Amino acid sequence: MKKRLNYIIRIANFMLCLIIAAINILPFTAYADNDEKVVRVGWYESPFNATDKFGRRSGYAYEFQQKIAAYTGWKYEYVEGSWSELMQMLIDGKIDMMSDISYTEERTELILFPSYPMGTEEYFLFVAPGNTEYSTSSYTWLNGKKVGINKGSVMIDMFSDWQARNNTEAEIVELTCTENESIDMLHRGEIDAYVILDVYGGSNKSIPVAKIGSSDFFFAVQKNRPDLLQELNTAMSSIQDENRFYYHQLYDKYISASGANVFLSTEERKWLSEHGAIRIGYRDNCLPFCDKDDETGELTGALKDYLEYASECFENAHPEFEPVPYTTAEAAMNALKNGEIDCVFPSGLSTYDAETNGLIMTPPTMKSEIYAVVRKSDQGILTSKDNIIAAIEHGDYNYASVIMDSFPEWETKEYPDIQACLKAVKSGEADVVPISNYQYNSLAKLCERYKLTSIPTGEELELYIAVSNSNKELYSILTRTTSFVNGSAINAALMQYSVNESKTSVIDFIMDNPLIDFAAILVIFALVAVIVIQHRMINLKKDAEETHHQVEYLNKRVYIDTLTSIRNKGAFDDYMKQLDDRIRNKGETDIAVAIFDCNDLKQINDQHGHDKGDIYIKTSAKEICAVFKNSMVFRLGGDEFAVVMQGEDFKNREMLKTQFENNMKAARDYKGNLWERVNLAMGMADYDPHTDYSLDDTLRRADKKMYENKRLLKNS
Repeated sequence: MKKRLNYIIRIANFMLCLIIAAINILPFTAYADNDEKVVRVGWYESPFNATDKFGRRSGYAYEFQQKIAAYTGWKYEYVEGSWSELMQMLIDGKIDMMSDISYTEERTELILFPSYPMGTEEYFLFVAPGNTEYSTSSYTWLNGKKVGINKGSVMIDMFSDWQARNNTEAEIVELTCTENESIDMLHRGEIDAYVILDVYGGSNKSIPVAKIGSSDFFFAVQKNRPDLLQELNTAMSSIQDENRFYYHQLYDKYISASGANVFLSTEERKWLSEHGAIRIGYRDNCLPFCDKDDETGELTGALKDYLEYASECFENAHPEFEPVPYTTAEAAMNALKNGEIDCVFPSGLSTYDAETNGLIMTPPTMKSEIYAVVRKSDQGILTSKDNIIAAIEHGDYNYASVIMDSFPEWETKEYPDIQACLKAVKSGEADVVPISNYQYNSLAKLCERYKLTSIPTGEELELYIAVSNSNKELYSILTRTTSFVNGSAINAALMQYSVNESKTSVIDFIMDNPLIDFAAILVIFALVAVIVIQHRMINLKKDAEETHHQVEYLNKRVYIDTLTSIRNKGAFDDYMKQLDDRIRNKGETDIAVAIFDCNDLKQINDQHGHDKGDIYIKTSAKEICAVFKNSMVFRLGGDEFAVVMQGEDFKNREMLKTQFENNMKAARDYKGNLWERVNLAMGMADYDPHTDYSLDDTLRRADKKMYENKRLLKNS
């Protein structure tokens, strides 16, 4: 018995030794109580990893890592340092993963690379803003100069090869400090130039002189963590399957509008200097996109805002624009062909149509959904009728091109102006008028008079600036402005200018129906006068009720909320009805609805006044619009908002939800004024064709989730 007991004790001791050895030898990663895997990731301040004044994290790598976590369940522990310091920590096993590492054969001996890159980056040679020695035509001024480059980076070999090609002999100084500290060294003259990613340029930071090279860059994993590498590969493969353009979208969001890109080339600046102001032809009476102000004769509309941003987006030049109005798109295009102007907006030509006209289109400057204006009795016409006739304005290349691309089975008829197009649908000569969803507000009264309504087509209108294909310098300048101009600001401008009312009048109304309408107006005025004189005192209550109903009716017909400039409850009700029709007629089911509710609004109103409460509501609307940029956003009344997601936002809805929740968490930690501390509860639900009779059911589920979230926030 004693021998058996000794044997058991020896076995237990042996097993204990094995456990202790495993703990000390195997790589250690902490796990939370809920089995979340904690991954230590390198954090270096840059456009890849940025922290704002509220302590909120963002950036190319940060957002990419959150996307990876959605597929792996990882929780991150951020370890700060310079790029060079973190690279060594990765090699030494002190962190598990790091972003922005280029692949080399030598590095594969030290760290693990996944199968997919996280993007492609470019490297530039930068000098200090006050440097007067540099030249871009010859690089001999570099001879004998000190050029700083991050220690251990691929840029060292790239710069050596670049020197050999350009016959220069500069001294390479390997740096281990942060990028911002390296730029400070450049300003102090401790180094004469600095080779780094293109994102580090800026007039107050450094000026790009030459492109040194480019390479793919990766998330890299420490050598002893093949388990992380396998999960990383699986996640990145899923991201690629979900959205093959994800890397490009992150580049556009964080990288393209910064660094070396904000500097015009020598050739571009020379063209601007010799040419002078850029003459841009625009379409008059085309709000919310562009219009000539009747009082001042100046450009108004979203194009005005766009050009203001574009004139200030470059560090080393400020293009000037000379807007020139034209009554029709055809007249503007003819002026461009004749050399009277340099470019035209808005243009929606296809690539083929542009080529046949000797033009080239910039990337889209503005986007909107295409609505079809139809008779109220024909709301199902898009799916019930084959030979649809579309009325378009004479010479409007844009909608003619859109119809050929998206609705090739439609026949088109031209009319002198938009009012004539609407009349053609009213009379039955045509079936639809294609318009931008932003344009409907300015036409709403006219459509109501003609008994017309609008229905979404599910197609998108992209508007470009058209340039002669021989003017490569101007094309390059205008194309780069599309990366820098704030898309959210332009969307806000489109909403703002879409509130403008139609330019029709009572005279127009009478001219449409000269006898019947005039007689009806006289009868109405007579009846109103009799009622006011004889029954005013005894019908006050009735009048008040009628006024209330009229206000409610008007609120439903005017689709923009006056406080926030986003769409209102009337617009939401109409839009949900249209979506229900599309679900029934087209079988569209990729729709999600999110409901938002402001916390603490009553407290703000009571303690600080309703003006501060209004600020809180407007700030809340901006926070929602900033995340759900491509979706329809509505204020339902008071402190409640809704977002309807389709297309790309529907595909990315979970990522957007996470992004919004992260923004709210950071905002709740903000120590400023209570009315600036946005705190929104959110609930989101997908339309389920198996359980939802209509979108009202989806809305109820989203509303329920929002109240659950609201309760959690109050208890936290």
